[in-house]
Amino acid sequence: MSLLCIDVGNTHAHFGVVGPAGAPMMDAVPTPALDDPATGLAPHLARVRADHPSLEGVAFCSVVPDATDRLRRVLGEGWPVFQLTHACALGVPVTYPRPAEIGQDRLANAAGARTLAEGAAVVIDLGTAVTFDIITAQGGYEGGIIAPGLAVMRAYLHERTAQLPRLDESLAVTGAIGRTTAEAMRIGTVVGFQGMIQALLDAVLAELAQRGGPPPTVLATGGDAGRLLGRLRPAPRVVPDLTLRGLAATWRLKFPKRK
Repeated sequence: MSLLCIDVGNTHAHFGVVGPAGAPMMDAVPTPALDDPATGLAPHLARVRADHPSLEGVAFCSVVPDATDRLRRVLGEGWPVFQLTHACALGVPVTYPRPAEIGQDRLANAAGARTLAEGAAVVIDLGTAVTFDIITAQGGYEGGIIAPGLAVMRAYLHERTAQLPRLDESLAVTGAIGRTTAEAMRIGTVVGFQGMIQALLDAVLAELAQRGGPPPTVLATGGDAGRLLGRLRPAPRVVPDLTLRGLAATWRLKFPKRK
């Protein structure tokens, strides 16, 4: 089974062909340019079709309603297309009081986590926003946390102040005392961001520990996961294609007879 899976986020749309071992190759296009004929998804679709002639179809999730419509137009009518929503089976029960409010990417992450962890799991997704999703053995998908992502924090300092500069993309930090304004901002955002993630994880793990049972599996995904989570304790398992894996898992639940 091979399936094209697409995760449309606020900044980028990530995609890859998912097989039994996940998505070994992933790519991305900027979400605002999703339907651009030259720089958007269309040129990649032509390559995917050529490289994977037996592709079953497309599964996608989106947190940008306008981009959802544009994506459907780009995909066209040439293959089966499935969108993950709160009404779809995830392979894990949902006890969140208002399932329609859960982001589709978070639903996909929950489905992906269940393919990698049988018991409780905590998924940390570091994108434009940071999300924590908690899956327990008793309640299934229970809910989570939403916090600002690193890029949002860094941009906000520049955009909401008169004199603070816009930072480059470097995340290198050599100490805790900045000797320039840019260095001070980089320390504040990088070290502070890691501290925020650790504090949130500590709070979640403490609450789950009070309920008893074994510690949850901690999984991490998203653009900044590999670069920023090395100091977390417990160290999460970084799964770059977790959302795409979850999309493939929900496709298989929706279409169990497809080969």
